[in-house]
Amino acid sequence: MESNKYIVSAAPHIHTKSTVSGIMRDVIIALMPSAVFGCVIFGWRAAAVIITCIASCLLSEFIFTKIMKRKSTIGDLSAVVTGMLLALNLPPQIPLYMAVIGSAFAIIIVKQIFGGLGKNFMNPALAARCFMLIAWTSAMTTFVNPMMGYGADAVSSATPLAVMKAGEGTLPSLRDAFLGFIPGTIGETSVPMILIGFVYLLIRRVITPRIPLAYILTFAVLTYFFGSRGDMSAAEYTLMQLCTGGLMLGAVFMATDYTTTPTTPLGMIIFGVGCGVLTFVIRRFGGYPEGVSFSIILMNVAAPLIEKATVPRSFGQKGGSAS
Repeated sequence: MESNKYIVSAAPHIHTKSTVSGIMRDVIIALMPSAVFGCVIFGWRAAAVIITCIASCLLSEFIFTKIMKRKSTIGDLSAVVTGMLLALNLPPQIPLYMAVIGSAFAIIIVKQIFGGLGKNFMNPALAARCFMLIAWTSAMTTFVNPMMGYGADAVSSATPLAVMKAGEGTLPSLRDAFLGFIPGTIGETSVPMILIGFVYLLIRRVITPRIPLAYILTFAVLTYFFGSRGDMSAAEYTLMQLCTGGLMLGAVFMATDYTTTPTTPLGMIIFGVGCGVLTFVIRRFGGYPEGVSFSIILMNVAAPLIEKATVPRSFGQKGGSAS
């Protein structure tokens, strides 16, 4: 008598005390050092942008769920996280009406229309930033000098990435670039503040280091060996590229979004490597000095395919994917 063949798969018997609101609260706490630092060096205008984005995201979510007769989800704090992430990716002097429109785009178009939290196919804050960059290019690419230590002025200045891209102008010291006393968006300038948030998220086990490390290391290696560094040494050029722009902020807080990234260990590494390659290609060969936002949302689109290709085979399964 032929023996029966069984295909055994594990049931989702995972028990955890984590909740959506708890995770979001941890992310908010991790973002606070960067947000506070941005407000200190850029002044009250940065605080106004952060408050406007958070309030607009909450209001957009509340109004949309009311109109669609869905259960209100503002209590899960995901809209607050989206507002904070968007604000930290904006120049401090951005007109507030643009921040309102960008926030509404993130919540309504990218998040809620696709079903709400957990069903959006790309990071809402980054999608909104790309939308704003296309809609208001000048406002989104005009930056001011930080106020603290440089005089309380609001003089427009090129970012270090723009200076390196153009091959002309004066670069800040690596110390200033690392600490964050440079022109840029509200939350991207200070590497120490971002790393504090990174360590907190690791301690709280909200994220794993796979995606951030794969992202940063891939970009660093490509930049070191193939970057257009001009008169700078390979090491100095690579460090300046790592410390400026939105790479660190994106790697830690946007590329690790649960909904839009793979969940398998190998998938996370592939995702991070892909982000690193795309960021390098855009910065090195594209017309735009930055490339983090576009790189992450492009990989967001590829995430389901990466997930499917890297899901471990179920015990007892002889062939094909586990899905």
